[in-house]
Amino acid sequence: MKVLLPYRQPFAGAPLWGALRAHTVSGLEHHDPDSGTHTRVVNGRHGPALVSVAVHPDQEHVEAHLTPAHPSDVEALTTTLRRWLDLDPDPLPIDAALSRHPRLASLVELRPGLRRLGSVGGFETAVLTVLGQQVSLASARTFGSRLVSAYGRPVHDGFLAFPTPEALAARSTEHVRSTVGLTGARARTVHALAVAAADGLRLDADTDPADFRAGLLALPGIGPWTADYLTVRVLGDPDAFAPDDLVLRRALGVRTGREAADVAQAWRPWRAYALFHLWAEEAF
Repeated sequence: MKVLLPYRQPFAGAPLWGALRAHTVSGLEHHDPDSGTHTRVVNGRHGPALVSVAVHPDQEHVEAHLTPAHPSDVEALTTTLRRWLDLDPDPLPIDAALSRHPRLASLVELRPGLRRLGSVGGFETAVLTVLGQQVSLASARTFGSRLVSAYGRPVHDGFLAFPTPEALAARSTEHVRSTVGLTGARARTVHALAVAAADGLRLDADTDPADFRAGLLALPGIGPWTADYLTVRVLGDPDAFAPDDLVLRRALGVRTGREAADVAQAWRPWRAYALFHLWAEEAF
């Protein structure tokens, strides 16, 4: 089923698609560099769906092809895709506000209409973030692929759905550690996250931000940076912020998260977009 997802110009698609390509987890996703089509599994109410998205800038829409588990899932899946790719905001007031700040003006001019990469599922994004802590991006992708291959569910055309919290919680920490190749501490964090999510820890986009952050910080191995990063990615708050992010602090020439937060006060209520501009500067 083809669905057109319109957006408002300008639209800086290249950084967004570059982030999708850089974080592609084999088995769960596939990125075609020639066509720019990104294909992945997205969970729907009745089960996993296979979704492909491609940007058509001349027609001002993202073209999505959906293979849902049930036709009634299409509306909710469309909402998830729009949130994931940040297609709803009007970029003009965001760009105008951030352009007033010297550190950001040139970045906005270079990438007008930059969007925030969101999430198709809070649990998935949380686990993949934990897997990527203190390792290279290539290693994080490898760990993610091993996890999906071992515990994921077959969907279509060789794609696998991300493991459910229940599937990971049912395995021992040692099984997760040895299967994925993690350190003991990292495996304990993944397993604790799965157990908590299976027991009702809410990691959805509509979760109360204070509850979201507190629930994550209560888990072993999850600190302020991880909780803040997931708030930015999962909740979709345009003012969400990660003051302890290393790239951010380096870009601002400050030593502490408190100093970064002080500088970023001037960017409110668009701190998440400022953060993505600085991340894009580092990546490109």
